[in-house]
Amino acid sequence: MITVTGSVETNLSAEKAFAFMSEFENTSKWDPNTPVMDKLTPGPVAVGHKYHAESEFRGKRQTLVYEVIELTENHIKLRGENKTVTAFDSVDVGPSGTGSVVTYTAEFSINGPAKIIQPLLRPAFNSLRDPALNGIRDTLNAMAAE
Repeated sequence: MITVTGSVETNLSAEKAFAFMSEFENTSKWDPNTPVMDKLTPGPVAVGHKYHAESEFRGKRQTLVYEVIELTENHIKLRGENKTVTAFDSVDVGPSGTGSVVTYTAEFSINGPAKIIQPLLRPAFNSLRDPALNGIRDTLNAMAAE
């Protein structure tokens, strides 16, 4: 499994930051590598809710279906899958001064025969980290400034 993780501090309160981040359909607003994230299940976010994602990876668009598998007042974890990859995305938000700290973790496991090249894909997955973290920080700080 390949794990990509990092944290950013924002000026937005932890409560507001988590409310935004837990609505996973907002992913396309902060992650430049995920241009499409559509909520498939109506209503407030809950365990079992599903999303349709289209992510850019190594110049190709990958479609995944995500499902919320854990949800607490400051933590959400989703499982996404297609025929070539299984992904687990987690967001944890805590207070930091008057703002918050957001920790984003993505875990990727290659499925099928391509699993043998998983170690070679680590740099490509790691390259997704900084644009996503910068997007989280910039989006949440812009919300705090409103």
